[in-house]
Amino acid sequence: MNSPGVERVPDGKDAAVAAAAGAAAAMGAMDGADGADGVGGIAVMDAATPGAVEVLILEDSRFDVELLGEALSAALPGARTHVVRDERGFVAALGERRHALILSDYELPGFSGEEALEIARRLAPETPFIFVSGVIGEDNAVELLKRGATDYVSKGRLARLPVVLERALTEAADRRAKRVAQFQLQVANETFREAESRRLALMELGDRIRDIDEPAEIAYVASAMLGERLRVDRAGYGLVDKAAETISIDRDWTAPGVASLAGVLHFRDYGSYIEDLLRGVTVAFADARTDPRTRDTADALDAITARAVVNMPLTERGGLVGLLYLNHGQAREWTRDELDFVRETGDRVRSAIARREAQIELQAFAESLERQVEERAAELEAAREQLRQSQKLEAVGQLTGGLAHDFNNLLAAISGSLELMRRRAIDGQPADLERYIGVAQGAVKRAAALTHRLLAFSRRQTLEPKPLNANRLVADMEELLRRTLGPQIALEVVAALGLWNVHADPSQLENALLNLCINARDAMPEGGKLVIETANRWVDARTASERDMPMGQYVSLTVSDNGVGMTPEVVARAFDPFFTTKPIGMGTGLGLSMIYGFAKQSGGQVRIYSEPGNGTSVSLYLPRHDEQEEAASEPAEATLAPRADQGDTVLVVDDEPALRMIIVEVMRSLGYATLEAGDGAGALRILQSRQRIDLLVSDVGLPGGMNGRQVADAARTARPGLKVLFITGYAENAVLSHGHLDRGMHVMTKPFEMDVLARRVKALIESP
Repeated sequence: MNSPGVERVPDGKDAAVAAAAGAAAAMGAMDGADGADGVGGIAVMDAATPGAVEVLILEDSRFDVELLGEALSAALPGARTHVVRDERGFVAALGERRHALILSDYELPGFSGEEALEIARRLAPETPFIFVSGVIGEDNAVELLKRGATDYVSKGRLARLPVVLERALTEAADRRAKRVAQFQLQVANETFREAESRRLALMELGDRIRDIDEPAEIAYVASAMLGERLRVDRAGYGLVDKAAETISIDRDWTAPGVASLAGVLHFRDYGSYIEDLLRGVTVAFADARTDPRTRDTADALDAITARAVVNMPLTERGGLVGLLYLNHGQAREWTRDELDFVRETGDRVRSAIARREAQIELQAFAESLERQVEERAAELEAAREQLRQSQKLEAVGQLTGGLAHDFNNLLAAISGSLELMRRRAIDGQPADLERYIGVAQGAVKRAAALTHRLLAFSRRQTLEPKPLNANRLVADMEELLRRTLGPQIALEVVAALGLWNVHADPSQLENALLNLCINARDAMPEGGKLVIETANRWVDARTASERDMPMGQYVSLTVSDNGVGMTPEVVARAFDPFFTTKPIGMGTGLGLSMIYGFAKQSGGQVRIYSEPGNGTSVSLYLPRHDEQEEAASEPAEATLAPRADQGDTVLVVDDEPALRMIIVEVMRSLGYATLEAGDGAGALRILQSRQRIDLLVSDVGLPGGMNGRQVADAARTARPGLKVLFITGYAENAVLSHGHLDRGMHVMTKPFEMDVLARRVKALIESP
């Protein structure tokens, strides 16, 4: 059977034919011999078109071959067909050439299409295999497709063959294109990996030579890196003498068994390439025996294991100063990437050496200047000390200025009240005395609150922490807060279910919440909404780092408003003492600083979130506490100060004579036998006597080198179990063992009402 051999330019619908023809040409299609019944039963159907589609037909029926040939002629004009009839011819055809398609009958004498498929999968796995049969059933066809057949066509429906061929050739072309793309990608990945590996090597080299002091050691480290990575026999660095045309090598890296070139070498002994180096041109040759610059001196280069060489000139200020070289004993080509790698290494080496040489010069210069600097250092230090003192004075001035303003107002109120009381007493008009006393006591309480705020900011106030639930605390304060906020502020409380307990001073937490609500109210002069929200919080490591607090479990108490908000600059200063944006006389600037100090002293944190015009949220974080909250006790009715039992004795120790006198007078008026001392030494003399003492009432801060805690500890050595009441206005954590007092030791914070002191003394003496 003859197939048309006229080449036809494919139109759009025959694009697959063109692709298959191209693929066949790429595979190097082989010319076949004319005629039928060739070796192994091969019949070749000629085609005049070079690179035509090669089709192998396995068919024993000449009639079917004719029909199939006509169908192929219509589907693939210009196709070259090879017909075989048995297994021997099929195997031989697969071995002789590559085919774009295999068309096979299913039933053959002594052979089967199923066996042919197995052979084709083994010898030509990429070639599409299509069954063309009149007896293959659907079930068999499906099974053959599972085994690797591309498709099948019934001999009674050869009109379907063009579609099947087009799809098979397209899929084959796609597979080949995918393989080519994968190969190209693999090459690209290898190139990228090698480039990345060299980049990392250069970074590592930079890290290694950065701290090396000796220039020769810098050069050796770089040479070793080049030699190992490029697998050459020798790598080194030398200084060039242009006039003498020599290179001086201190040390080089060599592979095992390769000699070093340390010493002085003359370039002319090894070729005529010195002129190139002097012009700054890199000299690289793959074989000294063939390069025109080294043919005549190839033996000398072979003798030093340098048949293949790279000489990379290193220049400075336009002149040749050094040479980075690679030598190899066998001929080898140097790729562009390798030369670029050597050049980048050379740049780093020369920069590092130049930097080190400059450092040596600078060090000598610095030493010469050091003596001059030392001569002027009393002067500089004195100026620095003066600056530090001025900064301290400025900070103290800000602090004392704020204190003076508030305390002068309070002292004026107290002084004025006392003056009016004196006048009324002289005039015999006692009617207004109670009112003046109330004014003075109110001023005293405000002064006490001010000192508490200061101590809270410095984290030095005496706290009495206990297990408490923030939801209950907020609920107890809600009515007070609504009255304080006024009708223009809508208050909403969002209490979390199952809120954890915290360990904190209830009064301080109440004060903090009240301050936050008042600040929020003042930020909404036209009215607005205020939300108090509680929540359980898990603070992870990242959040803890951002908020400057330990990671763990916290309870948050957040007060939010939709008021005027704060700028970032105001937020940054919000916790500073005496900083306020309110008008003069409207705020002390200690509210937020007190809250900050209380939170930090309680192991927590405070954070502000605010935007101008969008309101402010202040969140107070306190660590979770697993103990249960104590049951609330009924408030005690106001009663007169209780009197002492017969013989009850109190020792009062305070270095402030006026306060000591008042306490002693109160105690004596209530029937206590009272002893007193102004310092620790005097107190110990009394404590070491045989006098009865039921309670030691002592200030914490005492003169003479012994504080109140030390007096109490010493007293308990002689009087085990002695009950102690500390009174203090400035309680350092170290003095009170960071808040951990021994059994029988208690604390009261100055100032206090004398009736409160009397009740506390009575309760402590009667306690077991």
